[in-house]
Amino acid sequence: MKDWNLQNIGIVIALIVFLGLNSIVILNPGQAGVLSLLGKAQDGVLLEGIHYKVPFLSRVDFYDLTVQKFEVPAQSSTKDLQDLTARFAINFRLDATQVVEVRRKQGTLENIVSKIIAPQTQESFKIAASRRTVEEAITEREVLKSDFDDALSKRLEKYGIIVMDTSVVDLDFSPEFAQAVEEKQIAEQRAQRAVYVAREAEQDALAEVNRAKGKAEAQRLLADTLKDQGGKLVLQKEAIEAWRQGGSQMPKVLINGSNAGQAPFLFNMDIEGKG
Repeated sequence: MKDWNLQNIGIVIALIVFLGLNSIVILNPGQAGVLSLLGKAQDGVLLEGIHYKVPFLSRVDFYDLTVQKFEVPAQSSTKDLQDLTARFAINFRLDATQVVEVRRKQGTLENIVSKIIAPQTQESFKIAASRRTVEEAITEREVLKSDFDDALSKRLEKYGIIVMDTSVVDLDFSPEFAQAVEEKQIAEQRAQRAVYVAREAEQDALAEVNRAKGKAEAQRLLADTLKDQGGKLVLQKEAIEAWRQGGSQMPKVLINGSNAGQAPFLFNMDIEGKG
């Protein structure tokens, strides 16, 4: 009889311990819990600390409030109808005040990513990409990301999801556009080369003109000089010829002070016959 009583006491103690353990819930920092009674989520989120629940009839679903990171693919068409694909790394966390609604509408974290974050990422990327051409999307990548962040944050906020940060892991465009970009770069290089050659030819032509002008001016000056000197030589020749033909007086050629050293020396020689 005594052994039976001790056995019963042990069972009762074990039952009490079991019930006690199943009625206590401990939440660590960075966690939130939602209490469900008979499968129905109760109002009021459970935060870090010790909480009590009805054994067997209730359960607590745990949610991580720390920052989560998932990579999500997206695809869209740009303003010029070019295909653009991207892969985004989404850093987010759950809003602690809306965890109960998350539990009621989305359930698990896996559902949040697959049913909420992934499709909203796709829609947000469409909004950002459709505002610019594919070339602008590549050259203005930070602006594209900013538009994407704004659209995604607004869309996820109503689901109790706070976007902390995003990054573009990959951004690709169609092979056709890649070829078009390469051809455009080649054409621009050729155009720049043509401009350089044209400017070089223009400089060469201008230099040739200047050389021709300089040569013509030199020839003109030489011609004027020869013409002037030639006239003086003719006069001297005529005077000497007249003297040779029997003139009694040597022709007079005067040197005035202003012309001294610039014209041939002309002499004033009087020839007198002497017996």
